[in-house]
Amino acid sequence: MKFSFRPVEGAFYDLFTAAARNLVKGTELLNELALPGVDVQSVSERLTDVEHDSDQITHDLYKKINSTFITPFDRADIYSLGSQLDDVMDHLEAVGNLLYLYGLTELPSLPREMHELINVLDQQSKVTAEAMPRLRSMKGLDEYWIEINRLENDGDRAYRMLLVRLFSGEYDALTVLKMKEVADELEAACDAFEHVANTVETIAVKES
Repeated sequence: MKFSFRPVEGAFYDLFTAAARNLVKGTELLNELALPGVDVQSVSERLTDVEHDSDQITHDLYKKINSTFITPFDRADIYSLGSQLDDVMDHLEAVGNLLYLYGLTELPSLPREMHELINVLDQQSKVTAEAMPRLRSMKGLDEYWIEINRLENDGDRAYRMLLVRLFSGEYDALTVLKMKEVADELEAACDAFEHVANTVETIAVKES
């Protein structure tokens, strides 16, 4: 029988779960951009509010790390996981802000591949939010990082096809530059979700 001298500190798991749920809020807001007549400024502002909430969660997590003598698992891994969850939210907020500031939603429609990327992010956020509570038991997490990796591959394919669309001559040069910056943030968000999953895998292996 395996015994652990580490405490079962629920606050860390609660903070990870709260951060992941905020990512679901973020991707759901991005999905609103596909709706006809959407108020893009409202979406952008609400994304900023969610990002500020995520910053507070990360701040609370760091305070908890610094005030806890013995953490549930490696202190550096807790810090890394919290930071990476916050990184995802930063990319999601950037997408909404850029689409609004660049006026891209005034186009007749955003490229289909851009919506496909947002859909991948939405799936990644939900899978991540479902997985975070399982850190407490460290069980059933392998399915999570395998699925995140599969989704990241889907995101890569959508990103490549989006680039093909952007450089096909369909859009003027300035619009291409603007949309390329948005596309890069979308891809960075997909990659950031995979970084979270890789860290969870590292933690699970250490604790097994």
